[in-house]
Amino acid sequence: MKSLPDDIVVVGAGGHAKVVIATVREAGGEVVAVFDDDQTRWGQQILGVPVKGPVSAQEIGAAPTIIAIGNNRARQSIAERLQARWVSVCHPNTTIHPSVSIGPGTVVFAGSVIQPDATIGAHSILNTAASVDHDCIVGDFVHIGPGVRLCGGVTVDEGVLLGVGAKVAPNVEIGPWATAGAGAVCVVDVAHDTTVVGVPARSVEAKA
Repeated sequence: MKSLPDDIVVVGAGGHAKVVIATVREAGGEVVAVFDDDQTRWGQQILGVPVKGPVSAQEIGAAPTIIAIGNNRARQSIAERLQARWVSVCHPNTTIHPSVSIGPGTVVFAGSVIQPDATIGAHSILNTAASVDHDCIVGDFVHIGPGVRLCGGVTVDEGVLLGVGAKVAPNVEIGPWATAGAGAVCVVDVAHDTTVVGVPARSVEAKA
C-alpha cells in the first residue's frame, strides 16, 4: 500500500479524531494539525497534535486532509465546502482484497475486512472490526459502525448509518440516509431516510 504523507491535517477535534490520528500513525503517516470551528478547542491537543482552527480553505490550504467527524451530514457539508486534497487511510491490521476500491477521504479502522470486488465510496467510515463481503457497494458519506457485518452483494447508499453490530443479509439495499440501529438485522430492503431497529429490523414508525 502507498505510504501516507507526514503532513496530514484532520478536520474535527472530537473523540473520532483520536482514532483517525492513531490510524494514520499506524499506517505510517503523521497528523500535524487539527482544525475545528469550536473556538473552545483551539490551543488544546489531541494525542499531541495541536488543535488550530477554524475549518477553512485558507487555513488548511493544499495539505492532505481527512475529515474526522462521525456525523455523515457534517462530513458531507465540510467536503463540499472545502474541496481539499483528500486522502484515505486504512489501518495496517485490516484485510482488504486487492480488487477493492476505496474512495478519497475514507477511513478503515483496525480489524476491518473488505472482501473481493467491494466498492467503498468517498468520505466513509468503516469502524473497528467491520466486515464488508464480496461485491458490496458502499456509497459516499456512509458510517459503518464497529462490528457491522455486510453479507455479499449488499448495497449501502449515500449517507447511511449502520449502528454497532448491525447485520445486513445478502443482496439487501439500505437506501440513502437510512439508519439501522445497534444490533439491527436487515433482511429486506430499507427505504430512503428510514430508521430501522430490532431483529428482524423494522421501521421505528411501524406498529408492534
